[in-house]
Amino acid sequence: MLKGIANAFRVPELRNKLLLTAGILLLYRFGAYLPVPGAPFQDLLGAYQAGLSESGAMAVLNLFSGGALSRMSVFSLGIMPYITAQIIFQLLQAVIPSLGELAREGEAGQRRITQYTRYLTIGLALLNAIGYLFMFRSYGVNLSAAGVPEALLDVMIVFTMLVGAIVIMWLGEIITQNGVGNGMSLIIFCNIMSGVPTSLISSITGTGNVVLTVVTMVVIIAIIPLIVFVERGQRRIPIQYAKRVVGRRMMGGQSTYLPIKVNTAGVVPIIFASAILYLPAQLAVFFPSVEWVQAFANALSSGWINWVLSVLLIVAFAYFYSSMVFNPTETADQLRKQGGFIPGVRPGAATAAYIKSAIDHVTLPGALFMAVLAVVPTIIFWFTGNSLVQSFGGTSVLIMVGVAMDTLSSIESQLKMHNYDGFFK
Repeated sequence: MLKGIANAFRVPELRNKLLLTAGILLLYRFGAYLPVPGAPFQDLLGAYQAGLSESGAMAVLNLFSGGALSRMSVFSLGIMPYITAQIIFQLLQAVIPSLGELAREGEAGQRRITQYTRYLTIGLALLNAIGYLFMFRSYGVNLSAAGVPEALLDVMIVFTMLVGAIVIMWLGEIITQNGVGNGMSLIIFCNIMSGVPTSLISSITGTGNVVLTVVTMVVIIAIIPLIVFVERGQRRIPIQYAKRVVGRRMMGGQSTYLPIKVNTAGVVPIIFASAILYLPAQLAVFFPSVEWVQAFANALSSGWINWVLSVLLIVAFAYFYSSMVFNPTETADQLRKQGGFIPGVRPGAATAAYIKSAIDHVTLPGALFMAVLAVVPTIIFWFTGNSLVQSFGGTSVLIMVGVAMDTLSSIESQLKMHNYDGFFK
């Protein structure tokens, strides 16, 4: 690992990408501590500890914002508006034929969909910013600035948080295009990791249960290799290429395989499922005094309803995402055109059906593994109240391990281009 990191910094292009990524993440963390105009830090901290932290929905939203929500900082909205917009357009591609055709147009079509996603992100961020303003005022937070009318201050606060969400989206895209790894995933990774030290200290000093904290850390460390094993697991379908004569040369006849990952979708189903389940919590901030709205948001954010829906949504999104990135019909047609076939399976429709069946059989255990690992720590937190389990539970560990592996794989591929040994042996 250390040798791989040293090799990465020997390549000027890769070193610049790593430094750019690290610099952007540091800038993002600075924005998470920079309060909006007129936001009193102590009042906000007291309001969060007094009321907002008791709401399971707000606690999770604060976790995914890296603690920025509890400080009402410039980046309070976090990455959730952009993720929600991406989910909406992913679903619309399967419903609206014109969007589906646009997605299949290649890079030009993807650019247009990305532009539409940005517009929707701005709309969602504006709604969230207004809702958070109402929420904090309902908890008695004194938002004021000397000589500034209240209406103008409200506009400034909403506008600042809106611009913060746009900046987050821009920073994530810069990392994706010019840095290392997926920008949005790295921002979520950074948010989760930022809360681990505080939760670790709170778990030891707040509850006083050192044994539970140690056991939790041991279980987390022990389960990481299992996550890596599942993430790298794949089903290999044998492919045989027919021999054919081209001029005076004999071509084909090679044997290879078609790899199908156990977890094709990675951490996307968990991120999407979390965004869907906590969307009511984002909408509930508009109605802080309406009890049934708050109860509905909390029911979807914690408790047995959240557990059941989390499992169902993770499995559903795993199948949905796998179907979008792996088209059996197109794969079968491409094999037929290249003279390849699966031994014992007829080319064409039979091959497509065989590949689809293999994907379905492989995706289910991978999706169930992710769902169980995401839900079980939540159930443990429900009964123990240990903050470390909540902030460093199954969902967080899956996201962190998945993002770390994707980022290392990106560095690995670029190192091999320069004839260096990578991280994985």
